[in-house]
Amino acid sequence: MHKNRKATYKIQHGLATNVFESQQLRRQKALEEQKRKRAQRVDAARQLDLFADLTLEQSEDEGDDAQGNGMGVVRMGLAPYASLLPHDAAPPASTHLDIDDGASAGVAPSFAPAKRKKRKQKSKRETPAASSKWADQCMYAELLEMSEDSPWSASNASADGLPEDLETAWVAVAPVPVGKRCLAVTDQSLGVPGVFPNTSLRSRKLGKPLMPRFPSTLPPLTTLDCILDNNWRENGILHILDVLKWKGQDIGDCETPFRFWWRDTRLEELPTSPPPPPDPAASNPNTYRFRYPTRFLAIPYHTDTSLSSLASRIVPLARAPRSIDVHVPVVPVSQNDLESMAIDQSNVLTTSTSLVTKTTQVGADGLLLYVAEASYETGTSPLSSWIPIANYDESTRSNGMTDSEPKDGPLDIFHRLVQKRLACTSTSEVNHFSNTSMDVES
Repeated sequence: MHKNRKATYKIQHGLATNVFESQQLRRQKALEEQKRKRAQRVDAARQLDLFADLTLEQSEDEGDDAQGNGMGVVRMGLAPYASLLPHDAAPPASTHLDIDDGASAGVAPSFAPAKRKKRKQKSKRETPAASSKWADQCMYAELLEMSEDSPWSASNASADGLPEDLETAWVAVAPVPVGKRCLAVTDQSLGVPGVFPNTSLRSRKLGKPLMPRFPSTLPPLTTLDCILDNNWRENGILHILDVLKWKGQDIGDCETPFRFWWRDTRLEELPTSPPPPPDPAASNPNTYRFRYPTRFLAIPYHTDTSLSSLASRIVPLARAPRSIDVHVPVVPVSQNDLESMAIDQSNVLTTSTSLVTKTTQVGADGLLLYVAEASYETGTSPLSSWIPIANYDESTRSNGMTDSEPKDGPLDIFHRLVQKRLACTSTSEVNHFSNTSMDVES
């Protein structure tokens, strides 16, 4: 699926549906598959199969057998019949008699360890070194396939590529910050929260750690879908996009609005994490740089995806950067003051350390759309659509060439298509109102 995502950047938007299966059709199939799996999990939890053949009283067939043949259904345990069972036979002979006989005769079975060693080496070679259980576990959105060649009309709502139920069955996430997609994972630690290193960041594709484990105030057994800010060393921000697990409870099976509400509610309850002490070996000792993220910031989401809200509020938010206040420690003047700020083995600053408030700008990268009924699923999914601000032109980047006239990005196309739908809808409503008024007058 990731190959399809890259290919859609390199071709025109109108040709995407000709090369691949319709995105709307794949979206419907994925949603139906999620509903089917959810129903299977519910039935398995209720254990209906165990009660399918149970009856509360004797059936007519059992009564006939008991009266005609003198036999009935046994309704007692099998313990009285245990004495009728045959005694256990002798254990089968060992299949390694040749090895045992050789050992008893004084011949060392040197060939057996050699085979086991060779088998282990082969298994190591077959196992990929980059494999990880956290690899490709993020819900990666597909690029929304749009087309301006076929203008939207009331008779064909999906000709422009926008979802037909965009106003009623979707959730928008904007602005999506610029950064690196990753997973934040906490383990079951017995240390002090916020002091003991209990959190690791895993890359989206391979699941490799992006930095050493660090302390955080996140609860144990929690997995979050995150975006590591591009300037996290200056502001210490880790953007939280979605939640998979929280304290061992699986939240990914829930619908999208509930997951986002749960995310915001639980993040607000977390205590403030103190920033780590400055690095004595930093290249610029006069500038403080974070060793790891300490600010867990939720990305805003919007449940009102009406055409007017998208055109006037959500799309402008997806373009504009966010201004966020962060607390940064005051940089010590001398090297002795710098070393005295470190605590024995806690890797955090004391509460008495003076902090200054600075305003940082977080760049915007685009807009994300999620199907409201969908649950979280791993890998690339059509149930989430990505609308970036700028086009991704791999050939232009590789050659270092830029166009004299900047081209419109996907977000510009999305904005125009939304405005066209809104204009057509307004026109249809006006015509319907005028026709109704004429009928009433007549």
